[in-house]
Amino acid sequence: MPVAEGAPRTLYDKVFQDHIVDERLDGTILLYIDRHLVHEVTSPQAFEGLEKAGRKVRRPDCTLATTDHNVPTTSRKNLKNIETFVEEEDSRLQCMTLEENVKKFGITYFGLADKRQGIVHIIGPEQGFTLPGTTVVCGDSHTSTHGAFGALAFGIGTSEVEHVLATQTIITKRSKNMRIQVDGELAPGVSSKDVVLYAIGKVGTAGGTGAVIEFCGSVIRGLSMEARMSMCNMSIEAGARAGMVAPDEITFEYLKGRPLAPKPGTDEWDQAIKYWTSLKSDEGAKFDVDVQIDGADIAPTITWGTSPEDVVPITGSVPDPETFSSEVKKAQGRRMLEYMGLTAGTKMEDIEVDKVFIGSCTNSRIEDLRVAAQVVKGRKVAANIKRAMVVPGSGLIKD
Repeated sequence: MPVAEGAPRTLYDKVFQDHIVDERLDGTILLYIDRHLVHEVTSPQAFEGLEKAGRKVRRPDCTLATTDHNVPTTSRKNLKNIETFVEEEDSRLQCMTLEENVKKFGITYFGLADKRQGIVHIIGPEQGFTLPGTTVVCGDSHTSTHGAFGALAFGIGTSEVEHVLATQTIITKRSKNMRIQVDGELAPGVSSKDVVLYAIGKVGTAGGTGAVIEFCGSVIRGLSMEARMSMCNMSIEAGARAGMVAPDEITFEYLKGRPLAPKPGTDEWDQAIKYWTSLKSDEGAKFDVDVQIDGADIAPTITWGTSPEDVVPITGSVPDPETFSSEVKKAQGRRMLEYMGLTAGTKMEDIEVDKVFIGSCTNSRIEDLRVAAQVVKGRKVAANIKRAMVVPGSGLIKD
């Protein structure tokens, strides 16, 4: 339901309301989209649809494309072109098709030879393409990452990608408001990834269904932008449509000097700051779901099962499914243990690690890599590790 005029509004309510183009009596809403990120996997059919209908991209200046999901992590020192560099046939075709489409439709494109290329949810913030108060979409579920800036960001399907390319709008409905407030102090070694995993363990993977989560509280306010992005990224693992954090001085400082952001000292920057500072939930704003967490309760957290909600602290043990609350959950637990090759009661600290991957749209920013580097400094890969990979989220991070 829309918020009554004059009533306190949430951060989500404010950004959503500012982008409504049209609203029908049945609750269907035409929402304006400020930023559209495009990659090779979910765009081929969308561009094909535009071409068949004889349509152009309505706002190429609000669209940013990059090769993302299906590109090799091998050295690009001898890169000549995608055709010879990408060995896997389907991946090569998708990447080549994207290159053809961005030329055809006049879209800004960061290709493999461009240092700005990377994971869409890394390069959007990195370039200042993602800004507070904007609506951001991409054909990828973890688009929620951009909500760390106070943007309303969510993933869309291929048919919706075509709709946004053609109209710069999307057909949608209002989401519920959910608040996860984390106060107190985090213990040394506890990161935002631990915080969000703990929260998912508390609410479950369906806890945020139909909702946009606002993360707030003293713990969230103390996090860097990189850490906030990790949290909003994983809103999806809680079943939510999106995640958001109110922008503040940490946000504004991060945006200073970004190529596509307003330039500090200009009228545009001053006007932007004035609007951005208004993007916070009003006192007394109503949330459909409200979750309170004490940061002191959170330890370094890992998953033991096949779902993000199957969490335990690193000092904990693999749970016994026979202690679960229902026969269905007990059966699920037994299957998970069998699949994972674990035994109930085993201490998590005693489980050997086989492979290590540091990267992804959740944790491949420079801050993440520096933390990992501090841990491994002066050490070598252990003999029991079959493979260890580090994949920076963009060419600029790699540099």
